[in-house]
Amino acid sequence: MIRKIIRKRRERSILLSNPYLLYKEEQVYIKQSFYFEGKNNKAVLLLHGWSTTSYELRRLGKYLNRNGYTVYAPMFSGHGTKYQDLEKIKYTDWLNDADKAYSKLRKTHTKVFVGGTSMGANVSLCLAKEKKDISGLILMATPHRLKFERIGEITIKIVNKFKKYHKKFYPPTFGSFTTITRLISYQKYPIENALELGKLVKLSRENLDKVVQPCLLLQSEHDHIITKNSAIKIYEQISSKKKRIKYLKKAYHTFISDIKNEHIFGDVLDFLEKN
Repeated sequence: MIRKIIRKRRERSILLSNPYLLYKEEQVYIKQSFYFEGKNNKAVLLLHGWSTTSYELRRLGKYLNRNGYTVYAPMFSGHGTKYQDLEKIKYTDWLNDADKAYSKLRKTHTKVFVGGTSMGANVSLCLAKEKKDISGLILMATPHRLKFERIGEITIKIVNKFKKYHKKFYPPTFGSFTTITRLISYQKYPIENALELGKLVKLSRENLDKVVQPCLLLQSEHDHIITKNSAIKIYEQISSKKKRIKYLKKAYHTFISDIKNEHIFGDVLDFLEKN
């Protein structure tokens, strides 16, 4: 009985997306960008989500690197420091960050893919509009629209007149105590910067027909941040001839950082190998 309890606790600690339990040796990397040199002359640019860090993509990056790919995950402006640093950042700063990172990889690799989660996926779509030589897009938890987007924008503008910062809300995470993304993200955010996120989502939505690259779209069926039909809407509106959707069950918004969703890594690699 005691052994059974201990085993269950160990299993639970593995399922918990908790860097303090799993990655003590990697604590130093939580607030850093990463670059893994590959061997096949192909590269993947990975872009993290709003108010979090590149660390949420680190395990995917390691996996792809083990399979020969150079992987670069830069930190967006205003991220990886303190939440107040987001206050004066504009969405155009994030677009410029991605453009510079892509140009860096493009100089030394025959193929460059771009993948992003949440806001990082919106940036990826905007980048794809300008960079037709991108070999393919991995779009994870991509907002076509944010839930309650219209009323949310109005509310934010009103609240912003009375307070500068707001505490984040996190829903239940399907049996896990927490998630990596929750632990490494800012727990508060500048209300004004939330409007910049909204502008970025709108910009990417308005230019979907300009996206022609192969696309892999991944989304949780239980996403609490974006509209349920986001992946379908994006799939229908992009001009890509090669595109695929996959939904995940019982997964968090930024599912790519959760241990239980590592099976998605294989889907990503398969997409890269075929394009």
